[in-house]
Amino acid sequence: MIGKESTAGRATKFTFLGLWLLFTVFPLYWITITSLKAPGDIFAFPIAYWPEHFSLENYSGLFGKADFGVYLTNSLIIATVAAAIATVISMLSAYVLARFEFRTKSALLMAALVTQMIPTFIALGPLYLLMTDLKMVDNRLGLILVYIAVCIPFCTVMLRGFFENIPDALEEAAMIDGLSRFGALFKVLLPVMRPGIVAAFIFNFVNCWNELFLSVTLMNSDSNKTVPTALNGFISSFNIDWGSMSAAAVLTILPTMVLFAFASRHIVQGLTAGAVKG
Repeated sequence: MIGKESTAGRATKFTFLGLWLLFTVFPLYWITITSLKAPGDIFAFPIAYWPEHFSLENYSGLFGKADFGVYLTNSLIIATVAAAIATVISMLSAYVLARFEFRTKSALLMAALVTQMIPTFIALGPLYLLMTDLKMVDNRLGLILVYIAVCIPFCTVMLRGFFENIPDALEEAAMIDGLSRFGALFKVLLPVMRPGIVAAFIFNFVNCWNELFLSVTLMNSDSNKTVPTALNGFISSFNIDWGSMSAAAVLTILPTMVLFAFASRHIVQGLTAGAVKG
């Protein structure tokens, strides 16, 4: 009886997980199939869940009608540079918060957490005025600086939890052997916390890659626009270019999927190690 109940329980669990997987994967499948249909077949009736004829017209038109290659390049440069710099700064600030005691430590941690509760669009007005005064509107460097500031708080809190999981004795032994504090940090601690650093970088990269509000607000010219802004441009007042938008969405999703596929092990290790203090 117990064996039958266990088998039934496993069957129920796998059925539920299978339905959930289908529910989550189907939108990605539908976007991909739509991007591979000819424009005239997208709204054809009856609906074809597997088209008879595949077409790359949406992809060729995507690069022909718009500078999508420029948008991809801009997003790649901005997201990579912003994520790398934010990760380095967050790593150093997290080290300070984990290893040193000072009067404003609790206030800084609370401020870092509170910033995550504030919706981005609330700060768009003041931020636009600030960037205008600094003459950094429609400037990739300006958007990189804004993304760095947005990514640092949460990334700092996450990496602080990872630092706290590393015993102080490891760092102290390195310093006894003659290394300075910075030497112990970069030569001893960083190799140990590589999964946490990878997880922080990917978190920052994906946030910058997918961000829309700040990019739309601060970028005006086609030469500086990012991919989310380009996707938003396919929606007009009276029409939506579903074919081009689907093709652009597929090309936008691919980099993050590849990144997660190659670094999934580091992400899991980094997030779990930084979540619980041992």
